[in-house]
Amino acid sequence: MGRIIFHIDCNSFFASCEEAYDPSLKGKPVVVAGDPKERRGIVLAANYLAKQLGIYTTMPLWEAKKKCPSLIVRKPNFSLYRAISQQVFERLQRVSPLLERASIDEGYLDVTEMASVHPLILAEHIQRDLLETVQIPISIGIAPNKFLAKMASEMKKPLGITVLRKRDVPNVLWPLTVETMHGVGEKTAKKLNAMGIATIGDLAKANEIALQQTLGIYGSRLKEWANGIDHRPVNPEEGEKRKSIGNSITLPYDVTEQRVLLDILRQLAESVGRRMKQKRVVSATVQLTIRYHDFQTITRSKTWDNPFQEAEEIFRYAAYLLKKHWNGEPIRLLGITALDVFDRKEAVKQLDLFHYEEEAKTEALWKTVEKLRKKFGGTAIQKGAALVEKKGEQQN
Repeated sequence: MGRIIFHIDCNSFFASCEEAYDPSLKGKPVVVAGDPKERRGIVLAANYLAKQLGIYTTMPLWEAKKKCPSLIVRKPNFSLYRAISQQVFERLQRVSPLLERASIDEGYLDVTEMASVHPLILAEHIQRDLLETVQIPISIGIAPNKFLAKMASEMKKPLGITVLRKRDVPNVLWPLTVETMHGVGEKTAKKLNAMGIATIGDLAKANEIALQQTLGIYGSRLKEWANGIDHRPVNPEEGEKRKSIGNSITLPYDVTEQRVLLDILRQLAESVGRRMKQKRVVSATVQLTIRYHDFQTITRSKTWDNPFQEAEEIFRYAAYLLKKHWNGEPIRLLGITALDVFDRKEAVKQLDLFHYEEEAKTEALWKTVEKLRKKFGGTAIQKGAALVEKKGEQQN
């Protein structure tokens, strides 16, 4: 008697939220994209009717409209998506307390203790309940562990219910390419392909030492998953751990110079940004903490339109809050926190193609900078202003 794990996956979630909010959209091709008036906007999400017409995420909006002149375009409404997501997870919580939120539109539910109810009947009940109450269609994967449940939920969309047993793995999963496997991104797939591993079956039979040499300990985990083995429990606290990422510093002396405070904010922003990248999360809200010399402490936050992760953006937002809310009194402690962080893949940004390319270039540059810092030390690459300031300090 093994575990019974459900993976719940909301179908075309952002577009489904728009349909739930405006029922008149149902039965029509809908996409979520940048400014509909902007010719160069890109598609960020599409409902299944739009997908059937050949429209896909990142497609230029003009091309999508060419494929479907009657296409309905909605601008991203992230607050709506988060509100509906909350409703979905509140209803799932009623089924079992063992609920792990994996992202804004998916989660794991351990229903082992509900053995008196057949898993298929329970899955049908959950699917029907969410469709009737929240108007969100879902697919459910049923399996003895999280990895297999996740793979199963991908097999039939929309409104699919798929059972995947460990004994099914050789026939069902092994013929698939490694690119289709949960946990294998583009870069990992390239490394596996370079090792001669093209399918999940190849990965299941691969030499573990060779995998570890190429992918580290993650290589062993992928091999286990490819064989249908996954011991990870459904952990309700897992999603809670990442709600915020922050860092603060108590200053060696009370500071009143804005230039010094901005330098400290930049260091904090780099630390927070680095941790966000390690955890692959983004945020749309920065909180600044200021503790004055008399120990009075204030926190001020602001939510911006677009999710962020880069240290430079975090610094810019924190600096804005400092300049707006600092009363000029000596400061003893400064802190920056990214609130309500969420998986990077959830980030919806109103990008036109030009900005999309520019951001890709910026990210590539920052990755290079971070590699150099890791190899040669944190001060290997600095901003010109910081070097000028250091030179001035040495001369004084």
